[in-house]
Amino acid sequence: MLVVAAGLAVAACSGGEPATSAAPSSTPVEADAAAIPPLRPAQFAAALADAFVVNVHVPDEGSIAATDAAIPFDEIGARSAELPQARDTPLAVYCKTGRMSAEAVSTLRDLGYTDVVELRGGMDAWVDDGRELLPPSR
Repeated sequence: MLVVAAGLAVAACSGGEPATSAAPSSTPVEADAAAIPPLRPAQFAAALADAFVVNVHVPDEGSIAATDAAIPFDEIGARSAELPQARDTPLAVYCKTGRMSAEAVSTLRDLGYTDVVELRGGMDAWVDDGRELLPPSR
């Protein structure tokens, strides 16, 4: 069971952007999330100064220097006390490739956060853009 769970977690953040459906969004939260596309590295870097930054990737594969919290994408709801309590606080979310952060953004919107951005392509895109990562905590 643990092997299957680990495999699912790894699969969740590999292989690029999540698949999208051609069907229209069914809730306002989904419509809002779809209206804000993930930011390219330069745009995300500019957003970091004013945002609470969350690395949602598991396992730890490094982080962006401005990171305020590391919360696994699938624990955002359970660990929401570690996030700013003001729901209008700007949040900047990232993972390794973008899949886990997309899931985390959806959860954050469900929790009522209204100003959430994510890094398009995750840490892989960040590094490809010539930016540095801090090493994983070991």
